[in-house]
Amino acid sequence: MQKKLPTIKEIAKRLNVSVSTVSRALHDHHTIGLRTKMQVKALAKELNYEPNQTAIMFKQRKTFIIGVITPRLTEEFFSTAISGIEDVASKNKYNVLIAQSYDDSEREQQIVETMKNSRVDGLLVSVAKNTKSTEHFDALKKYNIPVVFFDCVPEQPDLNSVSCDLHTGTIEAVNFLAAKGHKRIALLNGPANLPASNQREKSFIEGLEKNKLKADPALIVETDLSKESTYAAVQSLLDLKSKPTAVVVFNDYVALETMQYAKSKKIRINKDISFVSYAHLPVCNYLDNPPLASVEQFPYEQGSKAMDLLFNILSDTNESRKPEQIILDSKLMTWGD
Repeated sequence: MQKKLPTIKEIAKRLNVSVSTVSRALHDHHTIGLRTKMQVKALAKELNYEPNQTAIMFKQRKTFIIGVITPRLTEEFFSTAISGIEDVASKNKYNVLIAQSYDDSEREQQIVETMKNSRVDGLLVSVAKNTKSTEHFDALKKYNIPVVFFDCVPEQPDLNSVSCDLHTGTIEAVNFLAAKGHKRIALLNGPANLPASNQREKSFIEGLEKNKLKADPALIVETDLSKESTYAAVQSLLDLKSKPTAVVVFNDYVALETMQYAKSKKIRINKDISFVSYAHLPVCNYLDNPPLASVEQFPYEQGSKAMDLLFNILSDTNESRKPEQIILDSKLMTWGD
């Protein structure tokens, strides 16, 4: 028969003190004398007493769990962001519940409902690429579950968020390629509905103008991030009479597929056509021909700052607290930096 777990009541009975005295002694309350604290803690250790976490959570109205929703953990960007999130959560004695939307809005909505029913204390979200409405997050307000968005952030001014401004990094990318003599520079962008795609395109065109280069609409193509769509986009650039000599690509993953396709067409990487991308994933260091450079978006910092912001919201009793948007600067990095 399984031995019954020791309780505070048992400790109190053995020491002939009240249950409240034992509880305060275990929490080093200033009203309890040192001798009593030592007796209580010694007996608790002898009995292998462990606090009833369910009772603690019920009393404090907290689960000490933060929910996190990301598109895909297989992407190194998000696994790095999770490391930043968990490091801050651990320091605050919180656990993290992680779920993947697989870039599907309906799945994202189901996960939000599950997180709500699990009564997470707060939620960190990088939204799916086809999420067009934030109504499923608004429903969390009546349960006092705050939400902080990171990386892929809805275009709304009244949200708490942490993101990376791609403007600086994109301008640097165009400057970098122009300095190498490239005049026909293409942009292989992501889905048009993504705010980050719009930011890339605007900054890309601005970068061309600053370098007195023509913004040719034929050199701006997009992919829905599937391999087939990426291949089709690359082929449309290769079919041009005046082909690009350099391409700025949506991210390192798309760049890898782009370069793979280019190789299959006997194109020499970074000789016939040069590539610059986004994310600056460490795995590219191991490639024989990585992109010439990549725009760093600082996933660890985004994750840790998003977690810090969420804890600030949880600890702030001011109900009129205004939403906060934290924006990091992106930076063009070459491999080895």
